[in-house]
Amino acid sequence: MNFKIVRFVFIVISALLAIFVFKKNIPIAYFFIPLVLYNLLLVLGAIFIQWNFYIKSINSVATFKHFMDLDESKKNICLTFDDGIHTNNTPLTLDILKRYQINAHFFIIGKNIQGNENILKRMHDEGHSIGNHSFGHTWKFDLQSTKSMQLEIEATNQLIKATIGEAPVLFRPPYGVTNPNLARAIKNTNMLSMGWNLRSFDTVAKSADQLLKKLIDNTKPNSLILLHERCDLTVEVLTEYIEYCLLEGYTFVTLKTNHEV
Repeated sequence: MNFKIVRFVFIVISALLAIFVFKKNIPIAYFFIPLVLYNLLLVLGAIFIQWNFYIKSINSVATFKHFMDLDESKKNICLTFDDGIHTNNTPLTLDILKRYQINAHFFIIGKNIQGNENILKRMHDEGHSIGNHSFGHTWKFDLQSTKSMQLEIEATNQLIKATIGEAPVLFRPPYGVTNPNLARAIKNTNMLSMGWNLRSFDTVAKSADQLLKKLIDNTKPNSLILLHERCDLTVEVLTEYIEYCLLEGYTFVTLKTNHEV
């Protein structure tokens, strides 16, 4: 189920209802039933990136096999961090990952790059995957036109390329919200959307114990894990979480791709 299919079905149902209203004299109020359902699906499709409603996204490590050789006999999982760069917490996160020789995906907000170029370069030099997370990451990002979204994506790509010598391929929508305008912007910039299937909710976690329990309880093979290194609790639990995963036989992987959509 995606936006095009739902829109087509809605048009067909609306046309049939129009015929019945004029030929069978059924109440016009019946039009509101499919209209309400249609708008509900549009909202839910925007919120849940895993639906691939407006944009086809990479929402599981299992999807990596379409872009790279992946040993599927292993319990593969992937760490991703949004909202970088954080001047204090990002280096701490990198220290932990380096200690365990684990690579992750970092989705960078363009406005955070200036003054933190050395941190971004370190990410790249240590083998992490750098992704685009828009330039401003404001609440109104999803209300913008395709052109404005595209400008944000391109501006961030340019800053990343100027720092590490290559532009990112992966884009993570701010808040994970998608819509037709963003779908066009991603297509126009030849980006690839990445979502997740394990959302830690570390931005609203009340304690380190709560966050760690949520991660442990929900981690399974092919987990694509959403974290934010700007959150102190995330940095606090990261070592223990990694050690748990390694003890349970999980293998940390990242998506290595230069593929364009």
